[in-house]
Amino acid sequence: MTIADDDYVYDDETGEWITAAEAAAKRAPDTVEVRDAVGNLLADGDSVVLTKDLKVKGAGQTLRRGTVIKSIRLTGDAQEIDCRHESIKGLVLRAEFVRKR
Repeated sequence: MTIADDDYVYDDETGEWITAAEAAAKRAPDTVEVRDAVGNLLADGDSVVLTKDLKVKGAGQTLRRGTVIKSIRLTGDAQEIDCRHESIKGLVLRAEFVRKR
């Protein structure tokens, strides 16, 4: 049995009948495109290079322009990426300050 887009299905979360198209849209994962400073699409595991000197709050140090950050992770926010640096744990950078390597 196939469900057409104009058929109605019962939504367990809301307790209401919704169209099959709405149900499919709710099940689809929300993907956010994260782009670097020059417009390249970033993905999990990419390496990036800093395009600007950045003062790191709480760490008391500055990451210099040209620093390579390896193995980034996307956070679900279009503007932020989660990074790991050898001297800073839990580093979150804005995508506008990095360029894909």
